[in-house]
Amino acid sequence: MSSDLFPTVIETERLRLEPRTPDYVDVHELYRICSSSPEMGEVTRYLPWSPHETPKETFDFLRRGRQQRENHEMADYVVRLREGEDGAGELAGFGGLTLQWDRRSAELGLWLRRRFWGRGYSGERAAALLELAFERLDLELVRVAHDPENEKSRLAIEKYIGRFGGQRDGTFRNAAVGMDGSVVDQTHYTVTQTQWREATTGERTATMRWGDG
Repeated sequence: MSSDLFPTVIETERLRLEPRTPDYVDVHELYRICSSSPEMGEVTRYLPWSPHETPKETFDFLRRGRQQRENHEMADYVVRLREGEDGAGELAGFGGLTLQWDRRSAELGLWLRRRFWGRGYSGERAAALLELAFERLDLELVRVAHDPENEKSRLAIEKYIGRFGGQRDGTFRNAAVGMDGSVVDQTHYTVTQTQWREATTGERTATMRWGDG
């Protein structure tokens, strides 16, 4: 096993998660996906970033992912579909954990391309990352947030938060800063390690591997 804190590959029934770095993601492929388009305008409407304007911006995004991983600040992964899925091998989006080690907590994040919405991938990715957070990293709490107006995120988050015994903590005013510098509200949910263990009762949904493979 590698000495790396985070697994290199995480596999679930339908998804394969690989590091958000230039070593695992083709810059030009990702730029084509993340550059301005009607689809990405919809995807990023509630996200803290906007469509990429140049391939350099995409490369910097991937390089930051490698830096944050090496500094153990973030375990961020590209989400690809496994064999048997419609779009197998394609880059479907990203998902990861932003760590707050001093609080023994993390924030869960995800975005998916429009064509992959409505398939239950959000919950499947959440299950794998919660397992990483609680079983491997021994964190005490994971938080996830969404814009109060983002109904699709609300429905997806409430489904998997309920499955793992968590709760809605409420909508907090001026909780985050948007891309344009404006202050925005957020609705927060949390799951504790105790809640997760009681809800899963030993069930594991992901295979994690360190090193290439």
